[in-house]
Amino acid sequence: PTRGALRERIGHDHAWRMLFEEPVGVAVEREFADDLVRGVVLTDALIGTFADAHDPSLAQNRCFLYHVIGNSTGDWNVPVGGMGALTDALAAAARDAGAEIVTGHEATRIETDGTRSEVTFRTDSSESTVAAGHVLVNASPEALATLLGEQQPEPAEGAQLKVNMLLRRLPRLRDTSVDPREAFAGTFHIAEGYGQLATAYEEAASGRFPGAPPSEIYCHSLTDPSILGPELAAQGYQTLTLFGLHTPARLFAQDNDTARDDLLKSTLAQLDAHLDEPIADCLALDENGRPCIEAKTPLDLERDLRLPGGNIFHRALAFPYEDESTGRWGVETAHANVLLCGAGAVRGGGVSGIPGHNAAMAVLESKP
Repeated sequence: PTRGALRERIGHDHAWRMLFEEPVGVAVEREFADDLVRGVVLTDALIGTFADAHDPSLAQNRCFLYHVIGNSTGDWNVPVGGMGALTDALAAAARDAGAEIVTGHEATRIETDGTRSEVTFRTDSSESTVAAGHVLVNASPEALATLLGEQQPEPAEGAQLKVNMLLRRLPRLRDTSVDPREAFAGTFHIAEGYGQLATAYEEAASGRFPGAPPSEIYCHSLTDPSILGPELAAQGYQTLTLFGLHTPARLFAQDNDTARDDLLKSTLAQLDAHLDEPIADCLALDENGRPCIEAKTPLDLERDLRLPGGNIFHRALAFPYEDESTGRWGVETAHANVLLCGAGAVRGGGVSGIPGHNAAMAVLESKP
């Protein structure tokens, strides 16, 4: 839909103004009085997005919208077996429909006249070209521009610290009346009061890491023990995923390794303040006796996963309506038969699956 059509479809002036016209911080302050509640609500506007609650760009509004649309309730679902199970299911469906999936082939160039395309790819030992009617690119807009030999889009910047942990058991809480299995079953917020988030943003915007890094933790294995496998699950092992906010890539540019280590220590210290024992004492050990903890900065994600700037959305999120910069489906490029089906599409981000659906619909719509 166009902006006007979407507004008419929503049919609620107050909601439209709150999400699409005024900074979401206005609504948060109007609707909630408690600083902690305000902060917990605001976090959905900041995950992977470096912005203040009152940022005039409304980047925080777009992030908030993408984080609350799940099931029309804001639910975040965990696929049974982890995200790899989702990939396996997609691959199986594709093969059943006659697709051939070839791994270990890196696409290096796309040439197109708008009707027919050629994709050049390489393996460890050779380079080849394949013809295609349509090319669907499930990579970043930056990678697509490189493949087409076109001008790069505006640089993206990630703003998160991602920490993966494997625990022998969940830690005891300082509040002994709360069962850790209940505390970690949802989202465990750390240093994310409204005032704390504002201070953390101001500190990062001025060029230094937050003194009290805000973060949140998810324990997916409490929802789906199959992530661990039966042996570890039976022994009480758990996974923890920590997502740190307000840590833009620019802060890691001078010395990524040192900055990562220092930020990890201060982030875990904020968590430890709520625990009856250091989280380090609960970490599992690998076969070499090393703690099972992995931290990734935006620069690490750019290096390891080719996320531009380490941005988990591939670029700044867009409002989900058609405008002069995009076509009907939000996946179109300057070439009629080359479509962007990754998170960087206009209706992308947030592992929603929407860009893939829309790219498929655009191909089907083009068929006579």
